Amino acid sequence: MRKFNIRKVLDGLTAGSSSASQQQQQQQHPAGNREPEIQETLQSEHFQLCKTVRHGFPYQPSALAFDPVQKILAVGTQTGALRLFGRPGVECYCQHDSGAAVIQLQFLINEGALVSALADDTLHLWNLRQKRPAILHSLKFCRERVTFCHLPFQSKWLYVGTERGNIHIVNVESFTLSGYVIMWNKAIELSSKSHPGPVVHISDNPMDEGKLLIGFESGTVVLWDLKSKKADYRYTYDEAIHSVAWHHEGKQFICSHSDGTLTIWNVRSPAKPVQTITPHGKQLKDGKKPEPCKPILKVEFKTTRSGEPFIILSGGLSYDTVGRRPCLTVMHGKSTAVLEMDYSIVDFLTLCETPYPNDFQEPYAVVVLLEKDLVLIDLAQNGYPIFENPYPLSIHESPVTCCEYFADCPVDLIPALYSVGARQKRQGYSKKEWPINGGNWGLGVQSYPEIIITGHADGSVKFWDASAITLQVLYKLKTSKVFEKSRNKDDRPNTDIVDEDPYAIQIISWCPESRMLCIAGVSAHVIIYRFSKQEVITEVIPMLEVRLLYEISDVESPEGEQAPPLPTPVGGATPQPIPPQSHPSTSSSSSDGLRDNVPCLKVKNSPLKQSPGYQTELVIQLVWVSGEPPQQITSLAVNSSYGLVVFGNCNGIAMVDYLQKAVLLNLGTIELYGSNDPYRREPRSPRKSRQPSGAGLCDISEGTAVPEDRCKSPTSDIKDNSFSRSRSSSVTSIDKESREAISALHFCETFTRKADSSPSPCLWVGTTLGTVLVIALNLPPGGEQRLLQPVIVSPSGTILRLKGAILRMAFLDTTGCLVPPAYEAWREHNVPEEKDEKEKSKKRRPVSVSPSSSQEICENQYAVICSEKQAKVISLPSQNCAYKQNITETSFVLRGDIVALNNSICLACFCANGHIMTFSLPSLRPLLDVYYLPLTNMRIARTFCFTNNGQALYLVSPTEIQRLTYSQETCENLQEMLGELFTPVETPEAPNRGFFKGLFGGGAQSLDREELFGESSSGKASRSLAQHIPGPGGIEGVKGAASGVVGELARARLALDERGQKLGDLEERTAAMLSSADSFSKHAHEMMLKYKDKKWYQF
Repeated sequence: MRKFNIRKVLDGLTAGSSSASQQQQQQQHPAGNREPEIQETLQSEHFQLCKTVRHGFPYQPSALAFDPVQKILAVGTQTGALRLFGRPGVECYCQHDSGAAVIQLQFLINEGALVSALADDTLHLWNLRQKRPAILHSLKFCRERVTFCHLPFQSKWLYVGTERGNIHIVNVESFTLSGYVIMWNKAIELSSKSHPGPVVHISDNPMDEGKLLIGFESGTVVLWDLKSKKADYRYTYDEAIHSVAWHHEGKQFICSHSDGTLTIWNVRSPAKPVQTITPHGKQLKDGKKPEPCKPILKVEFKTTRSGEPFIILSGGLSYDTVGRRPCLTVMHGKSTAVLEMDYSIVDFLTLCETPYPNDFQEPYAVVVLLEKDLVLIDLAQNGYPIFENPYPLSIHESPVTCCEYFADCPVDLIPALYSVGARQKRQGYSKKEWPINGGNWGLGVQSYPEIIITGHADGSVKFWDASAITLQVLYKLKTSKVFEKSRNKDDRPNTDIVDEDPYAIQIISWCPESRMLCIAGVSAHVIIYRFSKQEVITEVIPMLEVRLLYEISDVESPEGEQAPPLPTPVGGATPQPIPPQSHPSTSSSSSDGLRDNVPCLKVKNSPLKQSPGYQTELVIQLVWVSGEPPQQITSLAVNSSYGLVVFGNCNGIAMVDYLQKAVLLNLGTIELYGSNDPYRREPRSPRKSRQPSGAGLCDISEGTAVPEDRCKSPTSDIKDNSFSRSRSSSVTSIDKESREAISALHFCETFTRKADSSPSPCLWVGTTLGTVLVIALNLPPGGEQRLLQPVIVSPSGTILRLKGAILRMAFLDTTGCLVPPAYEAWREHNVPEEKDEKEKSKKRRPVSVSPSSSQEICENQYAVICSEKQAKVISLPSQNCAYKQNITETSFVLRGDIVALNNSICLACFCANGHIMTFSLPSLRPLLDVYYLPLTNMRIARTFCFTNNGQALYLVSPTEIQRLTYSQETCENLQEMLGELFTPVETPEAPNRGFFKGLFGGGAQSLDREELFGESSSGKASRSLAQHIPGPGGIEGVKGAASGVVGELARARLALDERGQKLGDLEERTAAMLSSADSFSKHAHEMMLKYKDKKWYQF
């Protein structure tokens, strides 16, 4: 394929987003020097965009349900999302199109279906017998508001209570209304003069399906006889009802009330409750009623064969417990346990051994859905310990502030991180297995390791194993450990530049091969970490302070290493390593009383115990300069082969040799240009203002778009409110020409100048004004010499220009393969090296790992540079622009990554207008352009990232990660990779009624609901009451559940097998009943013969 041809572009290209369709690539070749042709293998058909999986805690949960036979848990949210959880690794996310809040969920137990009731008065039936559940039917209530639903076990008739106090009945098979209606006025008749309020509870008597218990909000409870269509009993209490629960024998029920009381009623004694309990009320001595408490929002009444029943409730605390955390109360016999929760309780459910309501319940656990967590309590163990949660629900433990994604990592990385992370596990969990264990895992088609790293507001960094569309936390690093913590607000230093979360992570730079990690925090601090499997005690934490000031006049850095203008080499003088015994200056004010030379945070001066894992190598802090706070860091890069870390902000750039602990470069952005500065700039004096809080980084409040430095387009002229600047640290808060921030940094081994005949180590620097500058690095030999001789750093004079801020840079060799930055393979640093190893390390030179065989002198390279507006491919060393692509005119690129896919590479971009685009390399042909999602808040912009093999992710809510793929192959394999929720399981046997119960009654009474609610007896329901909407799952469900007719036949066969099995069971039970009847008649005959001739007094 010739590279000059523009092949077909996906139909998704739209005029509004990419101007690629109108613009031809520009090939600029110097006369007589044609570029060698590179075969490009990626085509449009290799790309397709689809969501894969969603991880994390369901954001703003509102409803909970559990299938006790399938062992599947469902959670509904206020945004209409549905999350289903089976065994660890089996998770599923679905979304109601309306986005209305889920108010209730009801499983069709062991049927592979679920009913959801929404706040917009719709009911939906979900088919869970397919990997991607779909809606089969919907029912929209037009005249009444739905408040409560109840579906009895093994029934197809769903009771629906409304705000008006009426109860309608829905056939869940056809999703149509029955003509049978229980009207509120008929239910209460003359027992109350006023309307009883909405229906808050419906349940059938466990022992008699024909009796329906209806709870109205006002405090009235009615036992309705379905057959005679009238109320048997009415129970009234003068406090509002929140929930009702039956005793399994059907003779008693319990109600929870708004004054913190529980009332227990005998079914046949409607006059007053048998017992009134105030679990958290103070009992007054003179027999008065206890003081009222907060409402008991829910109560459950569960029985055990061998002991006292459990009464479990949420809420009900006394009003004087101000500041007390939300509680779940477990009452068992005479003991009452109050279990404190970290967040408010949304709902809870008791998990029981049996699905039958008329049997001893035997509860074994309570699942508690909290506002921001899911807790499972073991009822069988003393002290009610919690189960260790195997789901990845702790992403938001502290708000996520940044995110990086690495696919195709070295294979030894995940085991290494897991082994150090395993030591961080908490103790004291229940010893039992996690009981929610339904479903089956999918087939792991993808075999490469994937790692996600999240940075958080509290300064923690979490490493996650994200291989094969699952997520599991591997290791957590607390970066704040190196700093002194202020005990209270008054004790805080006056040098901090943010009001809260001073340790929040802003940028993560990680080298998977060498395992070197570098983070930049919101308080203008950088920490470099080395990975070790050994525990060490660091006597003095190595630390450097850097004075980065934006001013054109000469500025002295603390180390006296300020570079003169170009082209004199910088750092040639011997850099001063820090004295190991003391920390640098912490003078708090200059002669005129302004804060000067002080960092924002104070590093601990006591020895630091560092556990196996990531250990602090060096802490670098920017300091206050003459009353001006240090500006937040906007870009960061680390290179293990060179032993260097570099970072920049809107004042300038600093480079540090972390092996020698010395500052090599400390330049204002303008000084990087030297005499080549294309802008006319006025010198500025530093600002005196204090920075407002960086709390916007945490983006805790939904719906408000708080910008963050690396996300906003400084060059775009969008006046949209959502992008208005809120922090003065930003580049745009001062006129652009004077504040040019460093926006991209890339270490590489390439051609520094046009005249170069061979590649050499250098640093490419991109700025927010679209300039790329090159800094040459002269590294000493490896081994001991590397620690003794200085690294020489000198700006090369090379300047390239693009439109918009520079986002990403990468390098290709002559064959079009990516040239990754040089790295040093990881080795354990805390173990003394053997002699042979020392010899090897002496000879070790920084090597560039290139897929091409060898870098010959004549070979050239390509630099790929992506800015907010365009991408360019520059031929090196000639510095000619080989290809150019204007990515967007009206918007700007938020994230651009050069990624590997199908043994080739491409440029992937995410635009602020919601488009995801990919371009071939090096020719920058458009391959994909799909409108995916509009930028609704800055959290998406801050966390969106692409990685190799067609993977990408972003934070879709403050608690959830959404993963997607842009690879056609992954989209095709996704069906196989997803887990199955439904697995054929036999329903447990119904409880045995016993001979005498059957003889004299008292066992469970069944009801022919079909006869009562069917059209023949109850007539048709009013058409205007509810509208039936067939769901897309009717057709798509067939496709999703199994590909094609074969799957359908298999399912039909399975259904027949199940039916046959049930019939077989029925036959066996009939035979067993016949034989027991036979033996009973034999016994009766023998008894008759035995006593036939005896008189009554001889008995």
